[in-house]
Amino acid sequence: MSVIGMTANGETADDQAMRAVADAFRDASKTATEHAIAVQNVGTGLLRSVSRISYTGAYAISFGIVYTAVFLTQWLPQDNPVMDGFSDGARAAIDSLEGA
Repeated sequence: MSVIGMTANGETADDQAMRAVADAFRDASKTATEHAIAVQNVGTGLLRSVSRISYTGAYAISFGIVYTAVFLTQWLPQDNPVMDGFSDGARAAIDSLEGA
């Protein structure tokens, strides 16, 4: 074995190069894992935000429609053709859903 090309700790230049390559791969793997976790967290947060916005929007729309309909039916006089039409239409819709 030749002493030429050996470092103080007994490694050759090839050993040092392999260690540097291994360290570079380890660091790249660690960085890639950290980035993947960060992207996953952002994706989860984004999905949660979109879901919450969708829910809030649907809630607001349905509340507005139902509240307005109930308010109008309570506000209008009960014995008139409009209320009779609302009542008959509601019954027909319920009957068609039960028959489906």
